[in-house]
Amino acid sequence: MRTRMNQRHLAAITLVGLLSGATALGHCEIPCGIYGDRLRIDLLREHCETIEKSMQQIKEQRAAPTENANQLVRWIVNKEEHANKIQEIVYQYFMNQRVTPVADSEAAGHDHYVTQITLLHRMLVTSMKCKQTLDEAHVAQLRALLDAFEDAYFTAAEQSHGH
Repeated sequence: MRTRMNQRHLAAITLVGLLSGATALGHCEIPCGIYGDRLRIDLLREHCETIEKSMQQIKEQRAAPTENANQLVRWIVNKEEHANKIQEIVYQYFMNQRVTPVADSEAAGHDHYVTQITLLHRMLVTSMKCKQTLDEAHVAQLRALLDAFEDAYFTAAEQSHGH
């Protein structure tokens, strides 16, 4: 009886964990070829838009914090979550898996690598600033950094074909 109950509890906990997806990452670290770089860029843009909208809503909800307490908290949490998602895509997808280190001796390739890594690092820091403030200038900077990274990441042929 007790074993059956323990098995049911374990099955229920496992099911809840699987369904919640709370700790599931958006990408595995194996070369599966399923996930696309363009989609990641589009997701980063969407997260920027969501952060900006959250900042605007927070500013509006602050006008009457007592009446809007729940909504205010929800928009703050939303802003934080989307800034975290930007950071995850930047470091987990691009820095860990897509931008390949280049030896110092390969001058042109190394300079390109440093440019990409620098832009990604600046995106990480700027998304952190988005979490810390309501300054929409940080979102504008994040978008500019994303544009610059996109230009540095994709070749001219990829840029013209939109792949």
